[in-house]
Amino acid sequence: MNGQPVLDLDYIEDSTAGVDMNVVMTGGGDFVEVQGTAEGQTFDRGLLDAQLELATLGIEQLSAIQKECIGEAWPL
Repeated sequence: MNGQPVLDLDYIEDSTAGVDMNVVMTGGGDFVEVQGTAEGQTFDRGLLDAQLELATLGIEQLSAIQKECIGEAWPL
């Protein structure tokens, strides 16, 4: 918040965010969807890059947890 990219916002954070960004990736690291919308003010390439990097790290962590839980069946 306050200009810093964050993951998994709650309603209060989301309702006041400057950028609404959705990122979907495969477990292999390929992008499925990237959608970003400025909420009131524009945003620059640096913020876009920072948000994509944060999203990638978060998705990598979730993928690792899924792989650990599901084992050999991952990815489904």
